[in-house]
Amino acid sequence: MGTVTTVQQPVGILDNINMDTVRTILAHPYPYPHQHSQHAIIAVFVGCLFFISSDNMHTLIQKLDKNFKWWSMYACLLGFFYFFSSPFVGKTIKPSYSNFSRWYISWILVAALYHLPSLQSMGLDMRMNLSLFLTIYFSSISFLLVFHLIFLALSYIGVVSREARRRPEILTILQNCTVLSLACCVFYSHCGNHALNEKPFGRKDSGLFSFWKREDRSELLAKFLKMYEFKDEVCKSWFAPVGSARDYPLLSKWVIYGEFSGTGPYESSDEISPIYSLWATFIGLYMANYVVARSTGWALTHPLPVKKTEKSKNKPKFLEMVPWYSGTSADLFKTVFDLLVSVTVFVGRFDMRMMQAAMSGAHVGAKQEDFLYDHFSEKDDFWFDFMADTGDGGNSSYSVTRLLAQPSLQALNDGSLLNLPRGNLLLIGGDLAYPNPSAFNYENRLFRPFEYALQPPSWYKDEHIAVNKPELPFGVSELKQYDGPQCFVIPGNHGTFFNLLIGRLSQNWFDGLQTYMRYICHKSWLGGWLMPQKKSYFALQLPKGWWVFGLDLALHNDIDDYQFKFFLEVIQEKVKVNDSVIVMTHEPNWILDWYWDEVTGKNVSHLIRDYLKGRCKLRMAGDLHHYMRHSYVPSEKPASVQHFLVNGCGGAFLHPTHVFSNFNKAYGTTYETKAAYPSVQDSSRIALGNILKFRKKNWQFDFIGGFIYFILTFSMFPLCKLDHILQADTFSGHVKSFISTVWDVFMYMLGQSYVSFAGAIFLLVAATAFVPSQVSKRKRLAIGVVHVSAHLTAALVLMLLMELGVETCIRHNLLATSGKTNICKHGMVSLSRGGAIIYYASVFLYYWVFSTPVVSLVFGSYLYICINWLHLHFDEAFSSLRIANYKSFTRFHIKQDGDLEVFTLAVDKVPKEWKLDSDWENELRQPQQMSHHRKYPSTWRAKSVYQDPINTLRIVDHFVIQTDKSE
Repeated sequence: MGTVTTVQQPVGILDNINMDTVRTILAHPYPYPHQHSQHAIIAVFVGCLFFISSDNMHTLIQKLDKNFKWWSMYACLLGFFYFFSSPFVGKTIKPSYSNFSRWYISWILVAALYHLPSLQSMGLDMRMNLSLFLTIYFSSISFLLVFHLIFLALSYIGVVSREARRRPEILTILQNCTVLSLACCVFYSHCGNHALNEKPFGRKDSGLFSFWKREDRSELLAKFLKMYEFKDEVCKSWFAPVGSARDYPLLSKWVIYGEFSGTGPYESSDEISPIYSLWATFIGLYMANYVVARSTGWALTHPLPVKKTEKSKNKPKFLEMVPWYSGTSADLFKTVFDLLVSVTVFVGRFDMRMMQAAMSGAHVGAKQEDFLYDHFSEKDDFWFDFMADTGDGGNSSYSVTRLLAQPSLQALNDGSLLNLPRGNLLLIGGDLAYPNPSAFNYENRLFRPFEYALQPPSWYKDEHIAVNKPELPFGVSELKQYDGPQCFVIPGNHGTFFNLLIGRLSQNWFDGLQTYMRYICHKSWLGGWLMPQKKSYFALQLPKGWWVFGLDLALHNDIDDYQFKFFLEVIQEKVKVNDSVIVMTHEPNWILDWYWDEVTGKNVSHLIRDYLKGRCKLRMAGDLHHYMRHSYVPSEKPASVQHFLVNGCGGAFLHPTHVFSNFNKAYGTTYETKAAYPSVQDSSRIALGNILKFRKKNWQFDFIGGFIYFILTFSMFPLCKLDHILQADTFSGHVKSFISTVWDVFMYMLGQSYVSFAGAIFLLVAATAFVPSQVSKRKRLAIGVVHVSAHLTAALVLMLLMELGVETCIRHNLLATSGKTNICKHGMVSLSRGGAIIYYASVFLYYWVFSTPVVSLVFGSYLYICINWLHLHFDEAFSSLRIANYKSFTRFHIKQDGDLEVFTLAVDKVPKEWKLDSDWENELRQPQQMSHHRKYPSTWRAKSVYQDPINTLRIVDHFVIQTDKSE
């Protein structure tokens, strides 16, 4: 080979500039993101503190002790609203429910602060500023909308760049206008309105600070006076009037002219008001930034071709984990509807496996080819992998598929470094895409992570339907010659969240297995893994006398007669006396039968016990999203199965292990727990997250929870005659009076409230039905009653606290009294229908905010108690946490002596941020090269090298299954 010579080019000034830094400064990866507004909000907030402290700090300190209860209420309100809004922190890019909630809560907070006293002590006139804010806000929106329309029109006639046709997000315009209006109001209050700023500092000292020495007070006041002088200089220098109002005779007087309010009438100045100059400055900056970025700035921020830049800068298009408790997910509602209709009405009366058997039964040769595969049987050194329950969160699924795709993995085992080659075969044990097996979920949650990890051949088309399998690459005449990894998949089930509606249903079967057949049996590639599979169940003959039976348990958690007959024929005709069989199912019915104290899968048990007769060395399944291995305890009674293995850590949310830690018996023999991942102690600790993180993980649940609490208290609004609670002399008297009032309200609901009583009964029925159906009716009812009692108590207490707050504000003349007083005197009949609707709508807006954090706390506590104390709701209590960590798969090695060595490889923490792998991008490859021949097969790697799954991999279980070598 020749030597490649690199020619050094002259280095200029521009070459030393880090263009990534320049791009970061000039343009954010998201066009005009909300972060721009957030930075402006920070600047405005700092400015507010400066002006308020310089003008009013002395007055604020003096009045602090006199208004201590109001300042405490301010602190409580701010703390509560922060607690309410905390789940939405960081969710500001995409316009979603989180943005709606953010603005809604801000509006509620402003409304609450508007009615509280002591704002004047902070130098804020809320009524004046609110009217000014609304005027500037809507004027700014109108102005910017006209500007964007003009700019868009210029792009269509070719005056500006075509890139200008990308429309700005309306939410960005609204946020910018909000920040602009706030800045104008605050700065005008402290710079433009001279009368507000001419406040004497000579005030009488308050009692709280009476212990100060006069010298200290004088020194402190002198510092404040200097700060005030500095502020005055800032106003004169930065926000001074600009130009003359005579130059702008068409603009309205209230905007242009400076206002001087004193003891006499208003006087008009001939100078332009600072509010106009400030507004014009902000608007000008926004317009200049927009024009530059959409025209000339485009060349600076994207010096590379657009397609290449987008390819290198875009993040992988991973979907977030399924929000099982979302009250806003249309996909979940559609899933429920499809399951109810399809399973109950149609699929329960039709079994696709019968159709498969009928289509393949006409010719014996066709049946063997469709269901039995022996092309692996002559391999010398054979490795294969097992995973299950993929297709939930993109980060977790890709972490596992990235590991599966590597040519080899290195991991420590007892101090020695092992090199584990990629499996020649990948077995997937069901639960392919959540929350339902729709085409969208198959493509985005299942195929996308696999294709990122190991790309399909360049000639492969997504829309292609495989008619004659196997469709081999060019130059390969038969399946035995293909040297790349292959994949076999069984359909699976999951009952998460839908257990309470229609029982444990088959995930891939609710549409009659149609989507599974389309994407698995009629496709040739899952990423870079070849799929020769034609039917939903199969038998694989592996080297050294090993077999894999992939069973399809369908709707009834058992194999049908046709499937039983097929495997029986394989056992009688193909499986030798000393062969070893691995039985793979989508559900670990051995441990679930123990957990629920029931018996399922009778045909499977019959096949294993009476026909395999000890040749079943291993049963493995997914469905439970953890790893557990139970092994046979030697005794006089022979074991039908030596090892039970559950590994559902392929990409779905985590399941607990501690609720299954006592499993010890199956098929009439004794077993013991050999490995659990995560550990039993860690599993119990993780469950605590339901109390601490339920609402943060499931903030969409607010829609359901807030509405339920409002229905429970609907008939009790408004509460009247609460003076007896406020007039108690001692704290204990307040508490007793409060509890007594709650009990009276509860009795009123039982005796006279139709809507709230009906809501409580409905909630009781739902809570009882939510308890797993396998629990006894008496226990289910007891759990349901306790659960509903906690919610009802919380709803009534919140309602009473809210009404007490209203009562307190009325007593201090902070709210109008005519509305509530009229209702208390004459009842709701005194209101018109429209007035009643307005009243209840207003009450709901406030009560919803107060109730949603509490309903999540109560429900999360219920799940925690059930999972850790009663060992119930293992699905519901961990699906709520949406844990993407603790992912694993199992790698098998058939050794030269026929023994099966088993490694379970795990990643404790899944990366959340990825970037394009430079090794993958720069690797030289041939035009028709298959991806499994590449040294770096995966497109993305973790943003931090220390968090990449390849570098954090560890072995959590290792054992060897010995075969019977006797002749």
